[in-house]
Amino acid sequence: MHFAKAVFLGAGIWGVLIVTPLFFMYDYIGSVYPPALTHPDIYYGFVTVTFSWQIAFLIISRDPIRYRPLFPAAMLEKFGFVVAMAVLLAQGRVSAGMAASSFPDLLLGVLFVAAFFTTAPPPST
Repeated sequence: MHFAKAVFLGAGIWGVLIVTPLFFMYDYIGSVYPPALTHPDIYYGFVTVTFSWQIAFLIISRDPIRYRPLFPAAMLEKFGFVVAMAVLLAQGRVSAGMAASSFPDLLLGVLFVAAFFTTAPPPST
């Protein structure tokens, strides 16, 4: 259980630190990675959902046994991005450097799998 607590706490803190600035970078991202972004609703929707998952990781870290049923969804959150970046790289739609930005998600996804298998299921009631 201590391993799962540390993994999800670390993931939540890391995620909050990485995702929060995105709320203020809409115009910057559009200028550094042209073309300019044209759908603020999709951008801010993505950032908000991603930020919400970071809060979920912090909640999971408080009681991993209780929230163990959420581990597969957390894995999907991480591995989904990794798979999407791999497909985009294979299609030539993102650079290798951009695809490499998914490495922390790959690492955290693997740690979530390890946390799942090292945390006992909640007791049946």
